[in-house]
Amino acid sequence: MKFAVIGRNINLTEPLLAHVERRLRSALRRFGKKIRHAAVQLTGISGPRRGFHPQCKVTAFLSPRGKVIVKEIASDFHTAINRALDRLESSVGLKLERASRNKAKKPLN
Repeated sequence: MKFAVIGRNINLTEPLLAHVERRLRSALRRFGKKIRHAAVQLTGISGPRRGFHPQCKVTAFLSPRGKVIVKEIASDFHTAINRALDRLESSVGLKLERASRNKAKKPLN
């Protein structure tokens, strides 16, 4: 599976990139070739009272078509990444299950 990690307003360190790669591969491993590629965007958002809020946005592009997008904001990047990828795993599973059910329901002409 191909994936990209983009950092906005943050410094992407090697340990953070390794954490993203490990968690992403773990979350999407069971879907195999049904995932074309994924994009992870890590952003440091300034809060209303000058606080710093780490956000993780993950987009999974499905094969043959479709995509799933999840966003999480947490107190630190590791928590945001973990929560986003947990949600992504369940969301991708649901979307693929629905697509499979809908395909099975289509009448043959």
